[in-house]
Amino acid sequence: MKMTFRWFGTGFDSVTLEQIRQIPGVKGVITTVYDSKPGETWQAEKVRALKADAEKNGLEISGIESVNIHDDIKVGLPSRDKYIENYIKTLEILGKEGIDLVCYNFMPVFDWTRSDLAKRRPDGATVLSYNQEEIDKINPDTMFAEMDKKSNGFVLPGWEPERMARIKELFEMYKDVDEKKLFDNLAYFLKAIMPVCAKYDIKMAIHPDDPSWPVFGLPRIVRSKESILKMLSAVDDVHNGLTLCSGSLGSNPQNDIPDIIRSVKGRIHFAHVRNLKHHSPGKFEEAAHLSSDGSMDMYEIMKALYDTGFDGPIRPDHGRAIWGEVSMPGYGLYDRALGCAYLNGLWEALSKR
Repeated sequence: MKMTFRWFGTGFDSVTLEQIRQIPGVKGVITTVYDSKPGETWQAEKVRALKADAEKNGLEISGIESVNIHDDIKVGLPSRDKYIENYIKTLEILGKEGIDLVCYNFMPVFDWTRSDLAKRRPDGATVLSYNQEEIDKINPDTMFAEMDKKSNGFVLPGWEPERMARIKELFEMYKDVDEKKLFDNLAYFLKAIMPVCAKYDIKMAIHPDDPSWPVFGLPRIVRSKESILKMLSAVDDVHNGLTLCSGSLGSNPQNDIPDIIRSVKGRIHFAHVRNLKHHSPGKFEEAAHLSSDGSMDMYEIMKALYDTGFDGPIRPDHGRAIWGEVSMPGYGLYDRALGCAYLNGLWEALSKR
């Protein structure tokens, strides 16, 4: 296991590389070219600059999260081949720089959905939360404006303003895309990129849907053990793998995460480990990483990763906003640093059993 930390890049993140390097046990960052648009080929110079910044601070780039996928690929339009070719060119640039992990998702319109970006907890911390009853009242056309009010001035990952300005157009694009069509389009994309992944040994690690059920009538295809196994079997190549996100899969309490980990041994290339507190079906809030603060058994999740020989990057995921910190919602320094320490402690204890 390699402990890492998500970093959005200079000018986009309130957290600095100098701060990240001081978190015990953190060896690298998971980053991206944050001002790139879906469908564009990345500029090699920007990738090299990211890599130089990290290495100057004693860190490595352990993976990219994300190289976003153009909607034409997800919808399956004739123009998708052009955007897949651009994606392949980006993978070649990453491969030549020795970057061998890409986390991505295949969710329509919204990369993730929450009803509140700053729900206040009894201790004064604020967290991301989800309430299906509130979501059902929201007009998706105006959702971005409401979310942006609590963004603390940061561009939210997966909620880029230029895409959200086309929200009605996007919903129209996906109106005839059901789960089967979306899944077939994912398989088409993966089959097209596998040769370049094999050439540079790049591991593609799909992120589960968040939350793990359809939202606003949009299909979800990576949300359970069965759907993950189906995806891995459709393109049965070691370079086609999973980002094990305990928070996204854990949004549905029916998902047995340790069992999922053991069922896909060897195909988990990256892990996001975080905790949730469930209140009722369709209603949860994010919590501190400590098991007792939420509804998930973090020890059993880490144990399953350890027992299956997981040796890839892992990172703490969405943190609480604590101690007066102002940051991108879910991505402050303090609580995620606590998460690193806790997860490292669990791993050390597992290794010394």
